[in-house]
Amino acid sequence: MSQRSEFNNKDVGLIDILDVVLDKGVALKGDLIISIAGIDLVYLDLRVLIASVETLIESNKETAAKLSSKQLDREKEELDRVINQS
Repeated sequence: MSQRSEFNNKDVGLIDILDVVLDKGVALKGDLIISIAGIDLVYLDLRVLIASVETLIESNKETAAKLSSKQLDREKEELDRVINQS
């Protein structure tokens, strides 16, 4: 039996699709150009990464150590201090 016919006979729910997407992650990239009379007016470079936080951290152990709320709070306080000094 081919893989395609297995999917045709199986009911797949939205929750199943969402579970796989969050577990594995999905990256989407696209370009959108709006033009009138051959003149480009708007160019959008779209990039979307959809994954769970756990998946992202597991995929890169080096940055996992840097991803803590305490570290982010310290960086925010440093930014606030620099902005207030200006």
